[in-house]
Amino acid sequence: MRKVAIAAVALAVVLGATACSSSTPAARPSATTDSLSGSITVFGAASLTTTFTALATDFEKLHPKVTVATSFAGSADLVTQIAAGAPADVFASADTKNMDKLTSASLIEGTPVNFATNVLEIAVPPSNPAKITGFADLAKPGVKTVICAPAVPCGAATVTIEKATGVTLTPVSEETAVTDVLGKVSSGEADAGLVYVTDVRGAGSAVRGIPFAGSATAVNTYPIGALRASTAPAVARAFIDFVTGRVGQKVLAEAGFGKP
Repeated sequence: MRKVAIAAVALAVVLGATACSSSTPAARPSATTDSLSGSITVFGAASLTTTFTALATDFEKLHPKVTVATSFAGSADLVTQIAAGAPADVFASADTKNMDKLTSASLIEGTPVNFATNVLEIAVPPSNPAKITGFADLAKPGVKTVICAPAVPCGAATVTIEKATGVTLTPVSEETAVTDVLGKVSSGEADAGLVYVTDVRGAGSAVRGIPFAGSATAVNTYPIGALRASTAPAVARAFIDFVTGRVGQKVLAEAGFGKP
């Protein structure tokens, strides 16, 4: 009887240990839920339309409680809007000059971060009716060339290239956003236009891109910063980190942007 009692006690100990062991997984804490929440508005240069639209969607998927609204236009126009009080949380410019205007006005929180670079390329209709082969061809009589206005980053880059090459252009129009230049070329309203390499790539078969000597003399650096008036500073900062991080840099590189 003594041996039976000892065996019973031992069995009870084993069963008790097993029961405790089987309940352990249920006692583990559940996965940590994302705590980031809020809504932000991102003002971005027109040349960032495709990439930032995609990044905003990816960021919302990563943070289900976050909403990202986007607004794209020429960098100079966006600066004017922000300075006039337009509600924005993040600003991404196609050059440092326009970002500096907001920094000097104490409208940017902290120091902007450079996240990409871009250069110009000639865009022509697929059939290239004016037989454009290089930058000098854009100045030939009868060629309908469209460029960005000098106040816009792509326009300032055009001026730099004109000085470097000694070729002065006489455009039929100067646009306030690079997307407007691209639109006139793709619609056949212009024989050629100066846009970013990323715009040519994003347009697919709608236009044909022609690289040219001298484009490297005007490399535009893109900075991004959080607005001091942001109503969701934590979300704004997280979005900037996302753009400058692994995912954001991969998306930008695939679109044709260079490293900052």
